[in-house]
Amino acid sequence: MKIICIGRNYTDHINELVNEKPEYPVVFMKPDTSILNSGFPFVIPEFSNDVHHELEVVVKINKVGKYIQPKFASKYYNQIGLGIDFTARDLQAKLKEKGLPWEIAKGFDGATVLGSFVDKNQFENVQNIAFEMQKNGTVVQSGNTKEMLWNIDELISYVSQYFTLKVGDVIFTGTPAGVAKVSPEDVLEGFLEGQKLFSVKVM
Repeated sequence: MKIICIGRNYTDHINELVNEKPEYPVVFMKPDTSILNSGFPFVIPEFSNDVHHELEVVVKINKVGKYIQPKFASKYYNQIGLGIDFTARDLQAKLKEKGLPWEIAKGFDGATVLGSFVDKNQFENVQNIAFEMQKNGTVVQSGNTKEMLWNIDELISYVSQYFTLKVGDVIFTGTPAGVAKVSPEDVLEGFLEGQKLFSVKVM
């Protein structure tokens, strides 16, 4: 199973972190050991004092594909979900300053939350799905898939030029604005068109 992540796919998030708008999708990977076990709390790691939540729409690949054309990409997934890409922002910043890879700021144990998946056919248009995350009952991140710089089909096509996609692989499609530090006792809940797909407590 591969966890493929897309960075800088929402303009408002690019702006809030003062990053440059990319010419192509920014792709990075997370190990499957980063997946937080269902029902378990997220424990802030001892090596970071600034872990941020990043809410993302996630698609699950359902057939093997390579060099997939955008017009056929929709055939390669039938489920959509939500997840959190936890990021040790302080560690990431230090690594970025030195021009070093920052996987350890994104791929540490527990850094990946995968919520429930739902059938994409329940949505009239997967390129127009609203989603949000509440922290302690207050909305802190909200977005819509129509705001993506590269839509889901374009991302699947792009990624498949470099990596063969296999059944069970997941693609995190980027986060909207509103990323922020998490603290012990926070409760994070993700909603896709009003459906709650995950709830995680922070410790």
